[in-house]
Amino acid sequence: MGAESWPKVVNQPSKNYICSVLLSSFTPDKIEAGCDEAGRGCLAGPVVAAAVILPPDYHHEELNDSKQLSRKKRDAIRRDIEKEAAHWAVAFVDNHEIDNINILNASYLAMQKAIDQLQQRPELLLIDGNRYKPHNDIPFECIIKGDGKYLSIAAASILAKTYRDEYMEKIGEDFPEYGWHTNVGYPTTFHRDAIRVHGPTRFHRRSFRLLPEQLELFDEYQ
Repeated sequence: MGAESWPKVVNQPSKNYICSVLLSSFTPDKIEAGCDEAGRGCLAGPVVAAAVILPPDYHHEELNDSKQLSRKKRDAIRRDIEKEAAHWAVAFVDNHEIDNINILNASYLAMQKAIDQLQQRPELLLIDGNRYKPHNDIPFECIIKGDGKYLSIAAASILAKTYRDEYMEKIGEDFPEYGWHTNVGYPTTFHRDAIRVHGPTRFHRRSFRLLPEQLELFDEYQ
């Protein structure tokens, strides 16, 4: 699966808004985009980021940090976000670029690419975490654990995770021995045992410590 098949922005607002415990906005009147990423700690695959602009006073009773939700619930809420958000976008930065510029810069780049895909320029970015690299002179606020505090960041976290999980499952069909259909590239014991036996694939991040004991890995891509 190449970059040409990665998702782009859609814009399909709806009026099906329901109650929520998360905050709908950081400011009373600015156009805000929540931003989050998925896959920073993985040994294989891309880092994926999403940016989401929600309608004013948007509410959703089940929208929360993607890590707090079951897969079934994430998938259902993703469909709501895609229909109800004013604007949303998802962007991928692959493992080769991660190796070239490091995972932190790749995470920034993925967020910036997602923001650039939005059909409306946000006036404020709400970034999950404690760091961000300024981009296109758009003001931003870094919010630690923001995906559990603001709806737009929670929405971005769900899009980033679900799109990345789907991608890893798809490429995992050609590499079933690594268990990507369940670990989606994270450093589980099963995944690392597979690297010991089979070596890294072309989707592994060579700049990462793939094995704790730092064994010399295969030089040839599968």
